Amino acid sequence: MRFFESVAKQIFRKEGIPILEGHVANYPEEAMAVASEMGFPVVVKAQVLTGGRGKAGGIKFANNPGEALKVANEILGMEIKGEKVNHLLIEEKAEILNEFFVTVSVDRGARRPVILASKEGGVEIENLAKTNPEKIIKYYPNPLIDFLPYEAREIARKMGVASELISPVGSIIWKLYQLFEKYDADTAEINPLVLTPDGLIAADAKLVVENDSLYRHQDLVERMNYKKKAVDFVQLNGDIAVIGNGAGLTLTAMDMINLNGGEPATFLDIGGGASEQIINQALSIVLNYEPVKVVFLNVLGGITKADDVARGVIKALENVERKVPIVIRLTGTNEEEGQRLLEEAGIPYETSMEKAAKKAVQLCNELKAEGK
Repeated sequence: MRFFESVAKQIFRKEGIPILEGHVANYPEEAMAVASEMGFPVVVKAQVLTGGRGKAGGIKFANNPGEALKVANEILGMEIKGEKVNHLLIEEKAEILNEFFVTVSVDRGARRPVILASKEGGVEIENLAKTNPEKIIKYYPNPLIDFLPYEAREIARKMGVASELISPVGSIIWKLYQLFEKYDADTAEINPLVLTPDGLIAADAKLVVENDSLYRHQDLVERMNYKKKAVDFVQLNGDIAVIGNGAGLTLTAMDMINLNGGEPATFLDIGGGASEQIINQALSIVLNYEPVKVVFLNVLGGITKADDVARGVIKALENVERKVPIVIRLTGTNEEEGQRLLEEAGIPYETSMEKAAKKAVQLCNELKAEGK
């Protein structure tokens, strides 16, 4: 049985092999929300049980929420070697200094495990095996006795890694072999194993477990890790982004936009008790969403505090590159402090939802009249 990379990596991490932070998403809006909560840049990776996804366009990078939404839309639903992409792994982007290759599998001819390792990893490893097979180290552990750490270090030395990396690379090889045995695997592979400023990390993970042994490993199929969204985001057909703290308030704000002749571009509910970070995240999403010409932020503070909203707005506007007019309705808990913070930052606000909605539509119409 083959496991998705997202599942394999959770197993690798459990066995002491470092991985990057990553979370699964099933649709574009969730991918954008997860990426925004993680922070940018990120890698958006198709989750399929076949190889070659990089060359097929199943791995893309995103530097902001808008890009995350765009590439998630591009990857989800595509076919890679006949397999449809139904979900994604959103992962932090690593600063890669070097790439290695390590795999443990079963050599059917020799009837024993084999470890293959190379100083050169990545998408070209198959070509390397054909053109320069001497660069791939092959080692047969004795399956009847323990595979010892010094043997793993010797493999690393033969790979030709720098002297200071022999022990760390050897440790990864040893842990991968222990994992291979523990889970009755047919294949346990890291390609690439990357060297970053923070150390060695499994940038990819492949795990194939013998079907006849699955009765001993039922927990493996339940290891898909879904990241709970911090905000609820829905794409619509208009050009005014609508954000509110609560589904009812957000829908009411959308109705007000429609009533004044505008059309919402988003439904984005930040929920009750939204923090400064969530406000910042929500604004970062819509400010980087291309169809949006104006943002309407509608907050009636209860559990949500107006001063936290103001701080989140100020932070988001400081960090975003794409300049989009924002209309804010801000009242409720700590409203005086929140309004003071907005005034000091030079950000206008309204206390009436009706006035704010009308203003948002007027701004949008003016921009369209100017051809923007």
